[in-house]
Amino acid sequence: MQAWLCRRYGGPEVLALQEVPRPVPRRGEILIRVRATTVSAGDWRVRSLTMPPGLGPIARLALGLRGPRQPILGTELAGVVEAVGAGVTRFRPGDAVVASPGARMGCHAEYRALPEDGPVVAMPGNLSFAEAAAIPFGALTALHFLDRAAIRPGERLLVIGASGAVGTALVQLAHDAGAEVTGVTSTANLALVAALGAARVIDYTVTDVTGEDATHDVIADAVGTKRFAHCAGILAEGGRFLAIAGGLPDMLAALRCTLGGTRRVLVGPAPDRPEALQRVMAMAAAGRLRPVIDSCHGFARMAEAHARVDTGRKRGSVVVTLP
Repeated sequence: MQAWLCRRYGGPEVLALQEVPRPVPRRGEILIRVRATTVSAGDWRVRSLTMPPGLGPIARLALGLRGPRQPILGTELAGVVEAVGAGVTRFRPGDAVVASPGARMGCHAEYRALPEDGPVVAMPGNLSFAEAAAIPFGALTALHFLDRAAIRPGERLLVIGASGAVGTALVQLAHDAGAEVTGVTSTANLALVAALGAARVIDYTVTDVTGEDATHDVIADAVGTKRFAHCAGILAEGGRFLAIAGGLPDMLAALRCTLGGTRRVLVGPAPDRPEALQRVMAMAAAGRLRPVIDSCHGFARMAEAHARVDTGRKRGSVVVTLP
């Protein structure tokens, strides 16, 4: 099969399309023929080794010294079950599925083998493969942090970076939960964020949200541009700061808040849980969660898709489709 490999850290030019052995599903595994995948912020960070403040050396040790140990990137996919291993009961060949291997990656290839009891669910019939692939990364991250924050109806949520994959999911999931959402984004994306459910939208090129008088019960920074120290003045007593792209300073702030004070800092990776994937895809099936696609690229143009993510200006997800 063909797959895009990343053998060293760098820009999109380090990617190479190569022939690699097609996986054979082992007992309890299914083999998925990939029809759509994405280039997520996770792919960008691993390929370029661009990490939150203070985490670069740790990431190099964890991922690989000169290049990723897992050279095939890709955190999410939508496709069709091609074959099943012994003992598989949940899926059969021909089933359309959505999967989110997350940090295990491997989706930038024509085929991906995954455990049937892992983060793999049936694809909703109202979505295309491209639409389905655009949901897991952002929605699972958003759901994880909103669950940790225990967001409640009527609470005021501020989303910084409201037009990316995570941000658009945060706005929709929080609005669905009954929260009053304020989104922070650029001029070009104001209408999009409002249409997704934000009661108020702030243009960061015009207004510095940290200088406003209004306070918020929950502040979610989806892009890593703010720290708890920047936002403490607009976070209500008992409030929660969600450092979704947080680094070492946010981890230290979380420790300090744990030792004293009523505000909390929530930081750390979002796990890919099968039950969470089931929840977000059920919401998408019901029309309560809308996929937002920035652009679609053919499989042969993977580097172009990475370059789009590198601009930092994508809206929602950058999708890559396979024939």
